[in-house]
Amino acid sequence: MSNYLLDANHVSPLLTPGHPLRLRVFQQMEQGDGFGICIPVITETLFGVGIAPRAAANRAEWERVHALFSYYVPDETDAVAAADLQITLRKRGRQLATVDALIAAIALRHHLILLTTDRDFQAVPNLAQENWMSP
Repeated sequence: MSNYLLDANHVSPLLTPGHPLRLRVFQQMEQGDGFGICIPVITETLFGVGIAPRAAANRAEWERVHALFSYYVPDETDAVAAADLQITLRKRGRQLATVDALIAAIALRHHLILLTTDRDFQAVPNLAQENWMSP
């Protein structure tokens, strides 16, 4: 059994019935894998899908599926870890946005595999990550 943290690029496809990622995630849930979303990703997702042509349908689908996920609320520990991560990466010549640093800090703290297409996370030491959007 694995536990995953979804980045926004892996959440928004879940709002499209029949999307291959949605089918895979729901199948993995049935097999006992856990999937979580952190609060900053909810904001990113709802903004992104809210400005899309299917905004009303996207929001309605969110209301139907959101209860299937665990939620992670960043706290002071995550904020400090995210800032330290940004500092470490900057010293190595890499940049990581604050929201992404929070996502990484939460994944690391809770020993979650981050599902993302964002290559910026590749610079984060010890962060387990997968991309289920690529073939």
